[in-house]
Amino acid sequence: MKKPIAFFVHHQGRGHANRTMAVAAEFARDRPVSVLTAGPHLFDGFSRDIEIVALPNMIGAAVPTPRLYAEPTPQVMHCVPLGLSEMRRTMRQILDHLDERGIGLFVVDVSAEIALLSRIASVPAVQIRMHGDRQDIGHVGSYEACVGMLAPFDARLEQDDYPAHLRARTFYSGGLCTSIDRVPDRAEARARLGLDPDREIVVAVTGGGGSGTPYAPLTVAARAAPDALWLTLGPTHREGHETDFSNLRELGWVPSVTDYLAAADIVVASAGDNTVHEVARVGGRLIVMPEWRYFGEQTRKAEALVRLGAAVQAPVWPGDLQGWRDLLARARALDGKALRGLYAPDAASRAAGWLEGLTDALWQGAAEPLQGAAEPVQAAAPLRVVAAG
Repeated sequence: MKKPIAFFVHHQGRGHANRTMAVAAEFARDRPVSVLTAGPHLFDGFSRDIEIVALPNMIGAAVPTPRLYAEPTPQVMHCVPLGLSEMRRTMRQILDHLDERGIGLFVVDVSAEIALLSRIASVPAVQIRMHGDRQDIGHVGSYEACVGMLAPFDARLEQDDYPAHLRARTFYSGGLCTSIDRVPDRAEARARLGLDPDREIVVAVTGGGGSGTPYAPLTVAARAAPDALWLTLGPTHREGHETDFSNLRELGWVPSVTDYLAAADIVVASAGDNTVHEVARVGGRLIVMPEWRYFGEQTRKAEALVRLGAAVQAPVWPGDLQGWRDLLARARALDGKALRGLYAPDAASRAAGWLEGLTDALWQGAAEPLQGAAEPVQAAAPLRVVAAG
């Protein structure tokens, strides 16, 4: 039997889960796969046979005493409050699963601490790479503890300051987009959506990992370009003092983001991995406005996109008419080819192939488990959920 591959999947937003499903769907059918996550609902409807291990949700768990709360966090770790039973149960359940299933490779998306835990438990781990200022000893230590890193983006988007010895151990899948629906041309997309075939359309899109696109700046944008139609997809964040305009429409969650992106002349978006690659897949002109993330993740990705000529950005959301007019003029000058070149249609299959090949290479020649020892088993049915103990 092939050695099983397990994933730890952070449950903030949908991006980590969607990426895991895209990669896992490309694995050989006889490869046992499991997912450990505090958001098992994110995998509802996934058709591949996998085992889901439901972990406790540690976010917001209360530290039991002021004295424990006052203890400083060691530099080698990022988030390790003391006294949490939820954390103990999470780590115990992860270790039990790695041991009982005989996991051959643990893919961590994402947590520096859990990558370190995997190494301490003598289980090979791969860390999913994200952009950001991650030169601290916690991140570098977790990278060095792994047998490799998987970057779900093009190598050209790599940061100049990422250490060369770690870059050499990183597999770049190319731009991984989890959307797989067909991309229509602009005329078809507009006809399907009932939009004016000739009017300039600007689409502002954000995912579910943050607080939403700031709505107030878009009201200024609508005034700055009154002949354009402005559409927002996903959540928006209002401050309560905005004035609405007829050429600015909030659509919320829509059935097909791809149609709206294909219909747009310009897309305003955050710098989330999947969001960027969704725009790249349709070859759009991108104004990238990074959301706040730990370690400056989206800021550093936005810088890389601008450096490649794949997007434009402003230091902050423009608050004046001329600021928006200047930003739109720079966006119109983009040809979209630089951004489109960062999307790789086969990224998920390339990532899956690398992970499976790495697993097999690591365990080639290993003796079979002794009779009676715990052996890896494959889930008997799709999405079998194992609740936290």
